[in-house]
Amino acid sequence: MDISNLTVDGKWLVISLILVALLIVGSILFMKNHLKKEGESLPGHAPKSRGAKYPQVDVFKMSGTFFNLALLSALLLTILAFNWTTYEKEVYIPEGALEFDEEIEVEPPRTKEPPPPPPPPPPPVIEEVPDEEVIEDEPVFEDMTADEEEEVVAKKESELPPPPPPPPPPAEKEEEIFKIVEEMPHFPGCEKVRKKQKRDECAQNKMLEFIYKNIKYPAIAKESGIEGMVVVSFVVEKDGSITDVRVVRDIGGNCGKEAMRVVKMMPKWVPGKQRGRPVRVQFNLPVKFKLQN
Repeated sequence: MDISNLTVDGKWLVISLILVALLIVGSILFMKNHLKKEGESLPGHAPKSRGAKYPQVDVFKMSGTFFNLALLSALLLTILAFNWTTYEKEVYIPEGALEFDEEIEVEPPRTKEPPPPPPPPPPPVIEEVPDEEVIEDEPVFEDMTADEEEEVVAKKESELPPPPPPPPPPAEKEEEIFKIVEEMPHFPGCEKVRKKQKRDECAQNKMLEFIYKNIKYPAIAKESGIEGMVVVSFVVEKDGSITDVRVVRDIGGNCGKEAMRVVKMMPKWVPGKQRGRPVRVQFNLPVKFKLQN
């Protein structure tokens, strides 16, 4: 029997442990009961000298048998423990999961627009002044001379007009969001793969495993038999975080909400790069919902 290919799942390992434990406990109880009956059949029971005068109740004569039984049980449990195999749940990935059914035109996410400039002031209104006879008054001269004893009091600072408010700070310019860059962002976990093509394939596979392992087919969509493709758009920031998640194509039955939920669960991506610098990149992800027969 080749035990190198033996596989044992958790259920059979637990059953084996229980059976071995029952075998050991049963053997102990059986021998205890057997020796008790043998001892009762002896004259005067002779409890202190059973092992010496009465070999039929000598408990040490079967020590080799019990030792071999314990050794066999330990060996069996060791073999089962080394061959204990756990199986990951099979992830169902629909065929052509990353292929779009048709060309999807997605508007780039809107950046913050600067506030509109203030409207120009209204033109001055020129009023016509009727010709009137101007009567010039004779000027009145006041004596402004000051004596040496008089004190000249300057105006207090509080009476001065307040300074003008500082100009508003310049509006922060939001960085550009790219659609295509030299190095597109990708799902993490394959950074050690050197060849770009294999690294991209590895990242796609890991992303699909993550999506379809965590996605739950909405009950209302199952009952209604809704199938199709949901397209989720999001932005991979310069630090790899996922922002601006929105559904740009939905099929109903809460499928769009479920796809958004899974996308928001994703870990930080490896950000995209343009000219060697990380940049913000928009990514459109198709998520296919297909009922299994």
